[in-house]
Amino acid sequence: MVSENPLAELKKECLVLLKEAMAKLEMDVYAERLAFEKPPVWEFGQLATSICFELAKRTGEKPLDLAQRLVQAVDKTKLLLVKNIAAAGEGYINFQANFERFSPLTIESIRGLDGDYGFVKVEKPEKIIVEHTSVNPLHPIHIGQARNPMLGDALARMLSARGHTVFRHYYVDDVGRQTAVIAYGYEKLGRPRPAEKPDHFIGKIYTIASCIIEINRLKKELEKAKRVSSEEEIAKINRELDDWVSVAFELKQKYPDLFESLLQKISEDPDPEEKIGELNRAYEAGDEWAKKLIREVSQLCLEGFRETLSRVGVFHDSWDWESDFVWSGLVAEVLRKLKQTLFVSVVGGVLEFEAGKAVDALGLREKLGLRKDYEVPSLTLVRADGTTLYTTRDIAYTLWKFKRAEKCINVIGMEQSLAQLQLKIALYALGYGQYAENLIHFAYNLVTLPGYKMSSRRGRYITLDEVLDEAVRRAYEEVSKRSPQLSEEERRKVAEIVGIGAVRYALVEVDPAKPVEFNWDRVINFERNSAPYIQYSHARACSILRKASRKPEKPDYSLLKERLEQELVFALAEFPETFVEAVETLKPNLIADYANTLADKFNAFYNALPVIKAEPLELSDARLALVDAVRIVLRNALGLIGVTAPERM
Repeated sequence: MVSENPLAELKKECLVLLKEAMAKLEMDVYAERLAFEKPPVWEFGQLATSICFELAKRTGEKPLDLAQRLVQAVDKTKLLLVKNIAAAGEGYINFQANFERFSPLTIESIRGLDGDYGFVKVEKPEKIIVEHTSVNPLHPIHIGQARNPMLGDALARMLSARGHTVFRHYYVDDVGRQTAVIAYGYEKLGRPRPAEKPDHFIGKIYTIASCIIEINRLKKELEKAKRVSSEEEIAKINRELDDWVSVAFELKQKYPDLFESLLQKISEDPDPEEKIGELNRAYEAGDEWAKKLIREVSQLCLEGFRETLSRVGVFHDSWDWESDFVWSGLVAEVLRKLKQTLFVSVVGGVLEFEAGKAVDALGLREKLGLRKDYEVPSLTLVRADGTTLYTTRDIAYTLWKFKRAEKCINVIGMEQSLAQLQLKIALYALGYGQYAENLIHFAYNLVTLPGYKMSSRRGRYITLDEVLDEAVRRAYEEVSKRSPQLSEEERRKVAEIVGIGAVRYALVEVDPAKPVEFNWDRVINFERNSAPYIQYSHARACSILRKASRKPEKPDYSLLKERLEQELVFALAEFPETFVEAVETLKPNLIADYANTLADKFNAFYNALPVIKAEPLELSDARLALVDAVRIVLRNALGLIGVTAPERM
């Protein structure tokens, strides 16, 4: 018999046994409350239920007395996957698995299903868009932003494995002042073709141009402040100016030629800020000259992004340009419809969406989980100069996405929680309540580097490319030490797989709500909780199977009597339910935790018990089959979070 979920089979038997016992004692009315958990001690059993505590509230009996009566009423002749049932503690009922039957069911199911094991399909598949990465085309993807593609890609892989049709979208934020700053600097340089990775080149232009323009702006503000003798304002501007001058000094040291070229060219304009504003307005208006320039510079940056993302195995099905939604009239249509609601007003020439008013008028507090005293700030839709804001354009984009999918997941940092809330409220205000309910903000916390403060505008960041190179270098050193027999080509290949896997795992294994502290001692660690550790465990399983040089033809699973063996079997059986929970709660870190725990159990088993040399042959074959099952499940679990499982390390 092959089962896609062996643990579910065991639970099903426990449920049937209990329901029949309840019926015998005329308690079947409470059967729907049955749930199972793991007892705290292995010897107590593998599953337990606290149903008797619920029953006791209704019957007035002591939970333990109820548990003992139910255990007595169980028909012991029907035990198959269950070996024993006992009342325990204050009223728990514990179930011991019959591993003589449960081990072959689990191991043979895994080996029979192979690459499909664990991936329990959903009953009603949906079309789901996962929008992730969406880094603005201003500079290279840096380590502070790298958590987004790793989480987004893991979610897409998991949802796809669950049976949904998943589309991976990238939202290109090419409208706004920041992009205009780069395009301005790029044109000043004569639109050069980069001699290096294009996103790195664009990042330098952005940082240097921003710095020069900011210094110009602050100098003008300082002159103005001096004319009106505002000492407090003068001191404030001077502090900011000193900060930017120190940034300029750093940039001039790092990129002397590029800095001098941009400084000279930008200085030719009496008012660079006005030129940037003009370019920004022209692009949003769809003027051909602005379109050509900004698209050219954005495409250069995206070319670099694609190179980085393909190296880590992240790909997108669609690249959606923010400007397209402006030029197509979709944004204007959204604004027209919002103006027809009761929640839009003009304040000082600025168009505002009164989100708080909408929440109260539409009775959305409970739906959105908002406290009674929480006041939702208004959302600025259009600036005084007529240009729209990011969230305004995002409303149009969201409506476009829902014409293509039933559910949309936006992988966006926690700092955007307010904007995502305002977006939902706007959907409700427009009458798209169903869309609002199927729009999920997958929020995640920051990535920090110990002792390093990042700032994109100031050019203070460590690129994902640099992090990957360093991870591969460190992995190469470890692989060379541990496996000197590998050829140079094999070492390089394995180091690339291990280094990239290490970075992906480190950015996924922490709960999304918690920050990630990126620490090399944890990231590249062959001894505990890291991708290299789990990958090494997989490679070890592959090595055992290679050395055995035979297939396990006569396994006798009844010989797997050691606790380490049975714990390993049970852990393997838990994979399908862990997978379902991870997908339904959108928590890729549960998969990472599972893979690490399985690797721990496998290494404990391997270090304590012989496999190939085990006697008799039937025991050796059973252990070989168990090792093969571990290999399959580790590979399947790692694949869900985008980590490759190498066969040699």
